Amino acid sequence: MKVKTKLPAVLLASAVLLWATACGNNESNKSASNSGKSQSGANAASANAESGAKANTKSNAAAGTGAKPASAKFKYGKLKIQALSGAVCGAPSYVAYEKGFFAEEGLDVELVSGSMDAMKTGLTTGEFTVTNGDFVWFTSIQQGLDLKVIGGLHHGCIKLVVPPGSSIKTAADLKGKRIGVDEIGGVPMAVSSVVLANAGLDPQKDVQWLAYPLDQLQEGVKKGEIDVYAAWDPFGKLAEVNDGYTVLSDISTDHSFAGKSCCFLYASGKQIKENPERVAAIARAYQKATAWIAEHPEETAKLEIEKKYVATNDVALVTDLIKSYHFNYTTDAAQEDIRYFVEQFSKTGFLNKDTDPEAFLKKAYYDVFGGAQQ
Repeated sequence: MKVKTKLPAVLLASAVLLWATACGNNESNKSASNSGKSQSGANAASANAESGAKANTKSNAAAGTGAKPASAKFKYGKLKIQALSGAVCGAPSYVAYEKGFFAEEGLDVELVSGSMDAMKTGLTTGEFTVTNGDFVWFTSIQQGLDLKVIGGLHHGCIKLVVPPGSSIKTAADLKGKRIGVDEIGGVPMAVSSVVLANAGLDPQKDVQWLAYPLDQLQEGVKKGEIDVYAAWDPFGKLAEVNDGYTVLSDISTDHSFAGKSCCFLYASGKQIKENPERVAAIARAYQKATAWIAEHPEETAKLEIEKKYVATNDVALVTDLIKSYHFNYTTDAAQEDIRYFVEQFSKTGFLNKDTDPEAFLKKAYYDVFGGAQQ
């Protein structure tokens, strides 16, 4: 079922993204064994659409030797990270868990699945300490959620794609066209709006936005209901590789986004106040994980597939995607990226028009390591 709409700024400011291929943390019916066995291989995108999916877990404690009680082995105790989303770009959480980087930092981590609403509540109450998320959290911060960016994690994972035979060759050609997205006001719509604005178009007036489930976007093109669509990987990548689509904009390479983080590590403001040392330990674990991923992209792909974190067996495809994301934990660069994207998103309505980049950065960023670091 499609939803037809022009782009209202109020929707852009309040929408959330709830799809499995996003870098956020969403509902999934993937199961994970506490004894270290593989998770189920259910299709991640379809699983995420199941509103009744149960939360599943995987815990560091189960992988321990049993020689010591958990309280002695893990300095910072138990914590949950909502990370079982089915996303390729969720690799830092998977790798930090599987390679023992959480445990090295004294963290007894349980990876779980769940909804965006559950994540917001958990971050507010302190049940969840961190989340690997995208720009959608910028709007939440602006609306008052006590959440801080503590590092950049990787570059873009969204593509705007055009079907074969289309007359659309540039972003300027999108004037008067219909663009499919998975969510009105979601991040693929937000980044596409930046592409449109930079091409001299008004994303609120010059195009029409229609919302479809991710796995039905191509069907919308086939039916002639939409002209192009913007989607998270692997959907955009698969359209290019398997169906002859042309990538009009790839935020890992597009000049408006290239070299900048699209996903960040966020921490609960409550947890930062109550236990800054534990938050720093989590950040160090993610820092180690992103470094490992950058050095071992194919091994990371195999890990994601073998442990059933992603619903595909295509090692080459997953490796290619991982390489394109340029995993690297940044702090100084993350702050520059926040400033830049606040400027971009305040032009399109995703953030308030009068948002000041410096004021937003001051509110939204926390120096987890206590000093500048790249």
